Amino acid sequence: MTAAPLRFDRRGSGPPLVLLHGFTGSALDMAPLADAFAGEFEVLSPDLPGHGGSPIAPGYGFDDAVSDLLATLEAAGHGRACWLGYSLGARLVLACAARRPACAEALVLIGGRGGIADAAERESRRQADEALAARIENDGIEAFVDEWLAQPLFATQRALGAAFLGEARRRRLANDPLRLAASLRALGPGAQPPLFDRLPRVTAPTLLVFGSLDRKFAAAADELAAGLPDAERCEIAGAGHAAHLERPDQFMHAAREFLRASASPARADHPTPVQETAS
Repeated sequence: MTAAPLRFDRRGSGPPLVLLHGFTGSALDMAPLADAFAGEFEVLSPDLPGHGGSPIAPGYGFDDAVSDLLATLEAAGHGRACWLGYSLGARLVLACAARRPACAEALVLIGGRGGIADAAERESRRQADEALAARIENDGIEAFVDEWLAQPLFATQRALGAAFLGEARRRRLANDPLRLAASLRALGPGAQPPLFDRLPRVTAPTLLVFGSLDRKFAAAADELAAGLPDAERCEIAGAGHAAHLERPDQFMHAAREFLRASASPARADHPTPVQETAS
């Protein structure tokens, strides 16, 4: 499938920083981070395939999304950037850096993982995602969003209050259910090729962010830290899966200091030759 740029927002000036949202989100979810970083970076916030204004074609796969994200970076005039991703976005950030190490100046992964190594577990997750995709198509977006947000993974976000939860739900309802179902089939953890044997290729300094209440992804951060050449763990006290939303001040302090130390404007502002590894 031919690579094509995704729809993206752009704001600020400086070395490029790409922000990738999670499943059921859009570039709007990353707007608070984009605003916070725009004084120091040129912030690019794509809608991931099947989300917001980015379509998703029949037969689309995880590697196609990686290709489209790299094409988006090039369409914005850059060959190299800092990348920050949350959940699904973190998995895609890591895959981009594994595919094309030269594209990554520094990585910030929030609630990230390298895929599912065990083939049987991966197939079980693929089947579960297929069943959920069918429910999205059959039951509609509202029933799905309510089911999605009721997961224990998001329980810690209830402390953010009714106004926050209502706005988050409203943004998710703006997505198209058929596109979300296609995105889940293409980009879910069961569909993702595991990245663990390719982690040594990711040479960019990497910050692995997880909430102290999110033990599953704390373990995933440990697993990634063991395989990445230059990675550090960052635990955000009192936060769950979405540490950047639940403890924004603590997250921004950690991420900003890390990116300031890692980003080189002289290297990040100019395109670099395309260097791809096998998918």
